[in-house]
Amino acid sequence: MTLILGIETSCDETAAAVIEDGRTIRSNVVASQIDLHAQFGGVFPEMASRAHIEAMAPVVEQAVTNSGVAYSDLDAIAVTRGPGLVGSLLVGVNYAKGVALAAGKPLLGINHLEGHVYSLWLTEPQREIIFPVLVLIVSGGHSELLLMRDHGVYERLGGTLDDAAGEAFDKVGRMLGLPFPGGPNIQRAAQNGNAAAYNFPRAKRDTSYDFSFSGLKTAVMREVTVQPTADKRRKRGGNKAPKLRSDVSVNDVAASFQAALVESLVEKTVRAARAYEVTEILMAGGVSANSALRQALRAESELPVRYPPLNLCTDNAAMIAAAAHYRFLGGLRDDWDMDVYPNWPLSSHTYKTQE
Repeated sequence: MTLILGIETSCDETAAAVIEDGRTIRSNVVASQIDLHAQFGGVFPEMASRAHIEAMAPVVEQAVTNSGVAYSDLDAIAVTRGPGLVGSLLVGVNYAKGVALAAGKPLLGINHLEGHVYSLWLTEPQREIIFPVLVLIVSGGHSELLLMRDHGVYERLGGTLDDAAGEAFDKVGRMLGLPFPGGPNIQRAAQNGNAAAYNFPRAKRDTSYDFSFSGLKTAVMREVTVQPTADKRRKRGGNKAPKLRSDVSVNDVAASFQAALVESLVEKTVRAARAYEVTEILMAGGVSANSALRQALRAESELPVRYPPLNLCTDNAAMIAAAAHYRFLGGLRDDWDMDVYPNWPLSSHTYKTQE
């Protein structure tokens, strides 16, 4: 049996968890900063790192207490090394080093994206996942399609060329005057809207598996906001947010935007699953909580579609500890000089080419 303490601070959640054998959650504690950043309409990096410093110790202590084990019972300390906000990552990595050193335990730096992948291993602890599988990671900072042939063996098929899916949700949410974060609030508005009211573009309709959402975001802006003249743009200095047109139905725009984004994700995911003859589709990340995306992917796929429960879709430390279990068994150990890697890609060589 392995017991791993995971720590996650890649963005605006301070999280810690203890996972048994990579499948069973002994504890999972998350301190969210949503209320802190809502006034800015997005995550403010400097404030995020300061909030992590304040929350780090009590969150970790609560996770260990809730797990019913002592630090001496742990096999390793795992922490998100990247990708993410550099200041936030530094808080988690430095705290994890202190815990590992004090407890005399190995230190493992884990890729945040791999953590999202392994959130699927926590959903049904008794069910085996048979490779190869297709993984769709959709979150505020990432939109990736990965072919996973075995534990730690990935082939990146495609990803976003500009905005991530969650980023597009947040930006359109701000245009519509909806609270942060945009994803759940757009989904809520869309439930009372007409998805056919606006014919927004479905970008990257080609044979690749890449996504592009900046054009969709721009199309929404041009459709629903008052477009100033060149003279007015000069006078306002380009800093004032565009004004929403008075005749616009927020619910209809939300529904139409969501439908366009979901269609793009689903079409390429289903096509890739067929082309690579996978056993099932795994979907993870914050946007995987979107009910329209879940329903559309299940409806279009001939294969089983799995996604985490809502509490494991967004950033958490349980997924980091779950991923660390398999890396721990594979012999991964990091030195005390391990640094953060804010732009760390996920591939089969992730843990071999960290620098």
